[in-house]
Amino acid sequence: MTPVSDPSSFSSLSKCATKHLNLIYHVDFDRHVLKGKVALTVEVLEDKFSSLTLDSKDLKIFKVSANGQAAQFALGTKHKFKGSPLEITLPFELSRYCHKLVLGQHVIVEIEYETSPSATALQWLTPKQTAGKKHPYLFSQCQATHCRTMVPCQDTPSVKHTYYAQVSVPRELVALMSALRDGQEPDPSDSSRVIYRFRQPVSMPSYLIAIVVGALESREIGPRSRVWSEKECVDEAAFEFSETETMLKTAESLAGPYVWGQYDVLVLPPSFPYGGMENPCLTFVTPTVLAGDRSLAGVIAHEISHSWTGNLVTNRTWEHFWLNEGHTVYIERMIARCMESEQLRQFKGIGGWKELQESVKQFGANNVLTNLVPNLHEVDTDEAFSLVPYEKGFALLYHLEELMGGPEVFMGFVKSYIQLFAYGSVTTEEWKNYLFTYFKDKVDILNKVDWNGWMHTPGMPPSLMPQYVVTEELVKNAEVRFRWLRICVKAHWEEAVPLALKMATEQGRMKFTRPLFKEVYNFSKYSDEAVKTFKEHRGALHPVTAMLVVKDLKIDGKSTA
Repeated sequence: MTPVSDPSSFSSLSKCATKHLNLIYHVDFDRHVLKGKVALTVEVLEDKFSSLTLDSKDLKIFKVSANGQAAQFALGTKHKFKGSPLEITLPFELSRYCHKLVLGQHVIVEIEYETSPSATALQWLTPKQTAGKKHPYLFSQCQATHCRTMVPCQDTPSVKHTYYAQVSVPRELVALMSALRDGQEPDPSDSSRVIYRFRQPVSMPSYLIAIVVGALESREIGPRSRVWSEKECVDEAAFEFSETETMLKTAESLAGPYVWGQYDVLVLPPSFPYGGMENPCLTFVTPTVLAGDRSLAGVIAHEISHSWTGNLVTNRTWEHFWLNEGHTVYIERMIARCMESEQLRQFKGIGGWKELQESVKQFGANNVLTNLVPNLHEVDTDEAFSLVPYEKGFALLYHLEELMGGPEVFMGFVKSYIQLFAYGSVTTEEWKNYLFTYFKDKVDILNKVDWNGWMHTPGMPPSLMPQYVVTEELVKNAEVRFRWLRICVKAHWEEAVPLALKMATEQGRMKFTRPLFKEVYNFSKYSDEAVKTFKEHRGALHPVTAMLVVKDLKIDGKSTA
């Protein structure tokens, strides 16, 4: 793998690569900070190696050492969204090879630091923001570039490493991470606290590091799965996700063995800003998927699929995000095809195409952020986030499936692609080259695809909407409620306004919260009400959600601080 530059990272990618992280955290709920110590095992990739740069954002750095010797460090100029480069000078020089053997030299860089109360990876909830109302709660969301606010690291998907962690929390709370649980013990330095240990033996990118601390309980839902949440909804969640093992087995039959050992699900409090997050060993999901009838468990199929596309094979930079999401949507819908029917897969395809049309309309059909492969130089990945890489990516794969010979044939390619690039990262060019190699007898057909139109042109894809033909009855759930309220507000039905604002604030999933606020804001009679309601509830929203709603509602950021 040739090193590439990552427009979203300051870290030295050509000089060195992190192979392992050893993390020690003390979770301080009073000050809303993590007191941390991290030891990075770094492989040297160049001769005369004597300095490195890591990503950091709003971290207080106290001390840095290299192989136990004090090292000089400095924080560079703060960038408006990338944070500050942490520049470390080693007290010695290393070369790529040791004594002319083909063995990479390694150095252990240890950093003592503390996070900021405003770290964008972390959301600290007061007891009243939880279901139980008694204990505080902490959760993280590192994707895409927020890991640097909770650990100084090479915060790029092009670098993969294992990790070990020890987390000290108040003893009435439980800590979980995106790793295998490795036991717990009383904190020897404070009898009111307990230390939880975690190990992640599979190499993964920094954005998949995740932590949660709260009054959590669990139920077994399968031979390698538990569901975790506050006790108030743990049984409801166990019912909702009871098909998890069937989904895992189906995914394995399509994509190959599941390599992460455990597959647990964590149901978060309502302010979690996404539908789900594919943190290894511990998928995070929004409580809005608890419909009571398993009708929204498809989110779990999506996150399970990420165990192969995203977590095992990873986009090299965020410009190639469609490789993660387009393939994951494709496998998710193949799981639906295997467990239910081809008609259900087709129905989901129709819904996805309509959501793509809406997303393109929202950004503007000439906006380069609607390219399948956008240029992210000086672009904040949070502001670039949309459904385009999901649904334009899926539409391309579905189009290729039709050209190459159907779902079984094309899924064979996807499985082979996963096996080839497993444990590594990949660019669109590498993916396309392998597509042409795998289908070498159909190169004449592949050459007729409008690749520039698909990859590097804004707006809707060059091909017409795929010929999906299917109907399916709707189920009463959060997705239906959301669509119904949007239609009502768009139609200026005034009675729907308070209901829309209630849904926008009682949970924090961006898919629901942002459009509902925007629809009410666009109903000119209620624009001020939308702004007023947002300001009243801003503290309960995730900082990324709040930042984007501020832009949606055209609020001056200072006035809502």
